Amino acid sequence: MRRRVLAIALLCLSAALAGLSPAVAQDKTFELKLSHWVPPSHPLQKAMEDWGSSIEKASNGTITYKVYPAQQLGKAFDHYDMARDGIADVTYISPGYQPGRFPIIDAGNLPFMVSNAKGGSQAIDAWYRKYAAAEMKDVKFCLAFVHDPGSFHSRTKKIAVPDDIKGMKIRPAAATIANFVTLLGGTNVNASAPRCAR
Repeated sequence: MRRRVLAIALLCLSAALAGLSPAVAQDKTFELKLSHWVPPSHPLQKAMEDWGSSIEKASNGTITYKVYPAQQLGKAFDHYDMARDGIADVTYISPGYQPGRFPIIDAGNLPFMVSNAKGGSQAIDAWYRKYAAAEMKDVKFCLAFVHDPGSFHSRTKKIAVPDDIKGMKIRPAAATIANFVTLLGGTNVNASAPRCAR
């Protein structure tokens, strides 16, 4: 139980981009709005910038991009709906922030499912592709990934065994981990990652 996994799905190219015909895309410039909720110092910012730049280059400049970090277009919780509603063209979401809405991809939040980010990401992405069109039918699913196994962090108490959770207040990464915290006698403090960083 010494880890938490935050499954994250990257969603892409909403109906606004899908509706462009090849001829129209070549005649006009289209700006992709790429949105995420982590701070600009997070590695995701550079990854989105690099990805946007590669699209701009491949389109000979007819598709440009702008990255909106740190919840500039909406809260972390809202990013799936932002892609669905055309507020952003590409968004970064954490399915675990909306318990019950994405139960299939939420399997990635179960503890002890992966031993490292690279292999875990490859596995969950390949596995989830069979279900993405049904579970995330309002958007175009691009990629699922997980981070390396997490652990509990505490300034006041060493956490070495599951029983050490009893009586502690813990911010879980997702609802699945929150259930484990409760089962172990801890109290959940719910807050999105951006809110915790402050």
